[in-house]
Amino acid sequence: MKKTILILIAAALLASCDNWLAEKPESFIGPDQIEDSESGVDVWVSGVYANYLDDMFRWAWFPFVLELDCDYISGPEWFLGTMGAGNFQAAEMVPGMWKSCYNLIVDANLAERQIAKMQNVPDDYKNNAIGELEFHRAFAYFLLVRAFGPVPYIAKDVLDGGTYSNPRDSVAVVYDHIIELLEDAAGKMHKSNDPRRSPGHVNAASAAGLLAKVYATMASAAMPEGTPVTVRTGNGVSAVYQTEEFGQTVYKYSPLMTNIFYKEKVAGYEQMDPAALYSKASEWAKKVIDGDYGTVELSAYDDLWKAGNRDASEFLFNVQSLSGEMVFRTQCHVYYSGVFSSATSLKVTNGQWLGNTYNWYRLFDDGDYRITKGVRHLWQQAFQADYNGYYYYPESDKGKYAGLSDGNTYQYTHNSYTLAFTMKYDDVTDRTAENSDSAYPFLRYADVILIYAEAENELGHSDEAMYYLNEVRKRSNAVQMATAPGKDAMRSAIIEERAKELACESDRRWDLLRWGIYVDAMNAVTLDDSGVNKKRDSKHLLFPIPQEELNSNTMINENNPGWN
Repeated sequence: MKKTILILIAAALLASCDNWLAEKPESFIGPDQIEDSESGVDVWVSGVYANYLDDMFRWAWFPFVLELDCDYISGPEWFLGTMGAGNFQAAEMVPGMWKSCYNLIVDANLAERQIAKMQNVPDDYKNNAIGELEFHRAFAYFLLVRAFGPVPYIAKDVLDGGTYSNPRDSVAVVYDHIIELLEDAAGKMHKSNDPRRSPGHVNAASAAGLLAKVYATMASAAMPEGTPVTVRTGNGVSAVYQTEEFGQTVYKYSPLMTNIFYKEKVAGYEQMDPAALYSKASEWAKKVIDGDYGTVELSAYDDLWKAGNRDASEFLFNVQSLSGEMVFRTQCHVYYSGVFSSATSLKVTNGQWLGNTYNWYRLFDDGDYRITKGVRHLWQQAFQADYNGYYYYPESDKGKYAGLSDGNTYQYTHNSYTLAFTMKYDDVTDRTAENSDSAYPFLRYADVILIYAEAENELGHSDEAMYYLNEVRKRSNAVQMATAPGKDAMRSAIIEERAKELACESDRRWDLLRWGIYVDAMNAVTLDDSGVNKKRDSKHLLFPIPQEELNSNTMINENNPGWN
């Protein structure tokens, strides 16, 4: 926030608008050097998009700051020891999130001002670009307000009369700005199927979809205290002493418990009207579903996570990266999928640290593609190669490998080596490279459908909610819901479906928070499959304001509750 980016990374879109990563940015140019033309517009817009890679993802602030702190994600304790264990002030990605979101906002403010005054660019070209910039500003504020609560709203860059020291605006005021930005963006940007739309860019459907999610977030957070939500969860692994097994300690998964949690107050949302907000969430989600902002559809499951499908209409906001690039990278394939010794090998040479717990895996029907095809079932860690060892998942697959006489040793361990590792980030150009071209989906059409189902359920339209919940389930070969249950049961089913469908996409923590069940859900786990501490209290509901900001911003004089 304290540093205004006045020099933008250029050339990513200079020649064509095929993709904002079509050409690798190589040079730095000043604002006065950018010409008044469509190419000049592209340079400004490209510089804003570049923030996601050469800032947020490059230094591993994202997705860790959004993903590590939730009930179903696990990994080695050394990897989750700060952010994943609730030690937010020791996690460098928390101040990194604050800084990178405000860098994105300030860059977008500057770019919008420069584009708006251009004289030699058609209005529709300028409007689309400004709509994209408004989307990114709104998205950054949406990240910030959910993570930090009241945050400063910066309307102008410092060259246009802005200031470095700004007070924190209330949660309600920040959301008013977000809504205004997204409504304007939806009206300015090209529709999803407009031939003028550039692949890799957000479009009008992106803004409408995000607006539906914003309204649903506000609505759920404003729901009355005591609203029940059922969550299937429990502790990870427990040690049971078995004398009949020669005094050895045998590790077993704890039972999957059905817990009814009751919503606690979510600070900042108390005066909001949940019914009115859910009506707006339903309205905007249905506009996306009905194609008001262009044709959008669910991809077939077998195509969904293929590299060639990244520009499919389902991906309303998908941050893509370049293969072999040290700067414009996400490294998500390293964290989630792992680096392999060859294009077809099962041998992991680095990474594959983040996975889902067995509690998450147990939520699925046996034939659900999201676990039969979407989770890795057999792999080899580098240290196993000496004895032809392999890990398998889940533990119940033991019978498939018992007694095989192929010279291999098949193993299962109750620790971070055997988690439900997602396959969402597997399909990259080079599986042997740490800097490959994985993409990160911040907003998918499946998310919008589930938002619509949630809103319709809370508005009393259970059959409509069931129909759209089943649309997501059908794609994954999951068992269809035959009869709509009561509102409370349907609410819990939709929240659980979000946990299954959107796993490893930075959604789970924020769903727990907006429903006011975060502390209860985390404390129901305590220690997860890898022994990572999940115990939380009220201070963990918000991230701490970075100390650097407190030191330099004269308009902020205290931190969030519980943080000093």
